Amino acid sequence: MPVLFFDIGATLADAAVEADGSLTLRPRPRVLAVLDAFARTRKGIVSNPGPGEDAVARAGAALHAAFPGRFPDEALVLWGAKNSPAIFERAVAATARGGGPAVPADACVFVGEDARERAFAAQAGLRTAPHPVLTLAAVEGRPVFEARIALPAGRGPADLEAVAGTTEAVPLPGDGRRLVPALVSVLGAGVLDRAGFTVDLRDPLPLA
Repeated sequence: MPVLFFDIGATLADAAVEADGSLTLRPRPRVLAVLDAFARTRKGIVSNPGPGEDAVARAGAALHAAFPGRFPDEALVLWGAKNSPAIFERAVAATARGGGPAVPADACVFVGEDARERAFAAQAGLRTAPHPVLTLAAVEGRPVFEARIALPAGRGPADLEAVAGTTEAVPLPGDGRRLVPALVSVLGAGVLDRAGFTVDLRDPLPLA
């Protein structure tokens, strides 16, 4: 079975520091559904808690408040800078339990929006995904593509979001014209195509 590791900021949640100094995490769209779809899969965190002596405690409290019961294994919650393969190597080592060996690195997936951080994870041997919605594709070794999606006449971004929300497709901010950048799997592209959207697949993203 795979082990999944997620970044937090801009991947799982948007962060806000409150007036009392506490941290609030607001789950991003579709994230809770993805985590619950992997309810039986071991999941962890690889994320930078920010500066300050109490940063780890503050981030940990915010994580469990925003995602109650979804990250129960504290051994798989790793805090630190993701500026080298080192923290990802630690994440793989943390998968060992009961005196047994660690899960192989290529059976672990790091999900994070930052391409540089994903590159460090890949250097440590992990598979990677650029968005939680595309986690299953990474688990199954299916490619994810950069794409341009053409909006048909009479249909706008809201129509695209409604269809994309049902499949492995993530529309990205664009210039407001009729071509919308996106990240999609082949499965997602097929769903969009059948719904009347023209999907131009570009380069596949590295999975590992």
